[in-house]
Amino acid sequence: MLKLNLKIAWRNLWKNKGYTFINVLGLSIGMASCILIFIFIRYQMSFDEDFKNEDRIYRITTNWTSADGFYESEGVPKPAPAALRNDFKDQIEKVGAIRQDGGIIKVKDDAGKERVKILEDVFYAEPEFFQIMSFNWLQGNPVQSLSEPNTVVLSKEMATKLFGNWNQAVGKTINYQNRENFRVTGILQDMPENSSFPINIVVSYKTFQGYKDEEFTKWGNTSSNDQCFFLLKNGVSIEEIRSLLPKFSSKYFEKTASSKEEISVQALNDIHYNESLGNFANKTVPKKELYGLAIIGIFLLLTACINFINLATAQAVSRSKEVGVRKVMGSLRKQLVFQFLTETLTISVFSLLVACVLTEAALPGMKRLFNENISFSIIQHPVIFVFMIGLVILVSFLAGFYPAMVMSGFSPALAIKNKITANAGGLSLRKVLVVLQFTITIILIIGTVVVLNQMKYTREKPLGFNPSAIAMVSVRNDSLSVLKYNILQERVSKIPGVLLTSFCRTPPSSSNNNESNFKYNGTESANFQVNTKLADEHYFKTFGLTFVAGRGFSKSDTIKELVVNETTLKKLNVVNFNEALGKQITIWGKKGTIVGVVKDFNNLSLHEPISPVVIAPIKENYRNLAVKMDSKQIMAIMPQIEKIWNETFPENFYSSSFVDDDISQYYELERIMGTLFKVFAGVIIFISFIGLFGLISFVATQRTKEMAIRKVLGASTLELVRMLNGTFLLMVFLANVVAWPLAYLLVSKWLATFTYRIELSIWPFVFAMIISMLITLITVSFRSFKAARANTIDALKYE
Repeated sequence: MLKLNLKIAWRNLWKNKGYTFINVLGLSIGMASCILIFIFIRYQMSFDEDFKNEDRIYRITTNWTSADGFYESEGVPKPAPAALRNDFKDQIEKVGAIRQDGGIIKVKDDAGKERVKILEDVFYAEPEFFQIMSFNWLQGNPVQSLSEPNTVVLSKEMATKLFGNWNQAVGKTINYQNRENFRVTGILQDMPENSSFPINIVVSYKTFQGYKDEEFTKWGNTSSNDQCFFLLKNGVSIEEIRSLLPKFSSKYFEKTASSKEEISVQALNDIHYNESLGNFANKTVPKKELYGLAIIGIFLLLTACINFINLATAQAVSRSKEVGVRKVMGSLRKQLVFQFLTETLTISVFSLLVACVLTEAALPGMKRLFNENISFSIIQHPVIFVFMIGLVILVSFLAGFYPAMVMSGFSPALAIKNKITANAGGLSLRKVLVVLQFTITIILIIGTVVVLNQMKYTREKPLGFNPSAIAMVSVRNDSLSVLKYNILQERVSKIPGVLLTSFCRTPPSSSNNNESNFKYNGTESANFQVNTKLADEHYFKTFGLTFVAGRGFSKSDTIKELVVNETTLKKLNVVNFNEALGKQITIWGKKGTIVGVVKDFNNLSLHEPISPVVIAPIKENYRNLAVKMDSKQIMAIMPQIEKIWNETFPENFYSSSFVDDDISQYYELERIMGTLFKVFAGVIIFISFIGLFGLISFVATQRTKEMAIRKVLGASTLELVRMLNGTFLLMVFLANVVAWPLAYLLVSKWLATFTYRIELSIWPFVFAMIISMLITLITVSFRSFKAARANTIDALKYE
């Protein structure tokens, strides 16, 4: 029976090659899009999922609540891990601190000659961190390998890079920052790409404590580089921990009247999806974006299925005699339903094969877009194969069930007499489906226009400083390197095309931020923390910061004078900025006099409000030389800077980046989503309009005799085209009416995630209506004009 049904299905599909092609094209494109979206979502959902006891692992975070809002950081004060370990002995099994740093790693051969020199991220970690996070150890163990100062653990890949053979790395020595040597005591299995912990070099935490011992009693300084994880005891609820944390926070943090600083917790399985709290891999994809992609995939599939349903129900009339004969010969309705579902299944399977080819063709572009090593291998990831099987079954049911029920329900007598017509119910359903299809299309068009406009706004909005043509050249801050700062600055400044230079820790806008408590004018600590920018006296001109009061500070190697931004004084309730000049700020135990106030600048992304900022000189903490260049000479200047740098610091490793490139990374996710919206909106438009073309083709064929009679009675070609076009244009207009309020709600909610955003105007909605009406008019008119110009004799000669 199945073989017979497949043979009949194949004959019917071959007989109607045009409609079969339209159905296969629409379904295959829709299915390929769904497969691509599923592959990406599966990859993102796989982050950090292989850790043992992952449901009991949490990260400590810090948050600040004040009248101005709520702020949070993935970092914690340095004494927090020890305090947590001491105060939660009954609830927490393990507490482990980890800190991200970076620098030059060198390896010498047996003769003492330098063999390897690389610049790498370096982590300091307590042994407990590795007892919490179940990384795979190839050599060594989490208890002993990092228990002593000046010991280091390497990943297998890093050990191979440094020593040639990872099996021979343990016991050997690496040099860090030309400062000290670390003994290799363990080897870790390489971290997978879908991990928030890109750990290759881990130094014992006791080594770091040796550098900064005095900071491990101070709670007033929080850095995103300092993080802490803990493992709950079995049977303990995280809610119990959360209920105790306010008391814990009030015990250690300094109290203020209108601001509250607290420790909070974040589950391990939330780290990859929380964009407010980053991670060491700098990879976060909010779940709302994944849900949005999933919804787009559903829309794509639904649009393709609607095409199939519309064409199948429209074709039902032409197959009425077949149904009548089958019923007279004894076929049951369920047998006919099975037959028509078999036809749909045949189309779906063939569409899936085409979709797999399209997926393979599109995968390289998707990898470049996301910069992720996503794979379409069903051997490595069998869940993809399961998804495709489910997709075929779902499409076969969605697209085939209703047409099968319609056609199998025809009356045998009417069917054989060829008196089956497109009933009002069926016609109304087709109209509803067309309206639904175009509603989805219009929502995506509006969404795409809004996303692209917001992205243009973020690129062009003045940030309060000028990031253009400024290179951040990394410098060391050890005592020997600091002595060479002036030599480097003088030589770089003499390069033709170099306009200004400034030593600083970070540019005005940076993802690497340090928040600190402070005192203003000798009073008690302020009720908020400030974002600190450490820089020399040339910082303001180099980045084009504007003064609204006072001046920049004078040349100094340490804090004597400092500059604040407008927001700092506003939060201190200082209305007249000139009144703040000459007042003192105490920060990090040092006093500095306010000599200037700069106009507010965006020190974070446009998702976030402007922070209070203090800019001060501390030479020993600079990390970069900012070089402002003539934009036309960048290509010629950069090699000269590198040459001078290597001559000045021959023992170190050169690296640089451009400020505007770093800022653009803030909006990488929006750029990706904008590209996806453009692609998938185009796909849905294409699917919708090939379906529309197929439907108007069938309607025109069904009404051939009607149009011939109208022409004989004097109707013009234009009147016939208008008659065929009217219904479709009305449906698309109704789709716009339905889509506008839905699109408004969606894009308004998305724009609300930006502190600085475009004003939502009517033009994206008008544009979507014009585009949808225009393409409908072109698509329908092309086919209806052809039908209207047909020879009336050919249409009526059999009457």
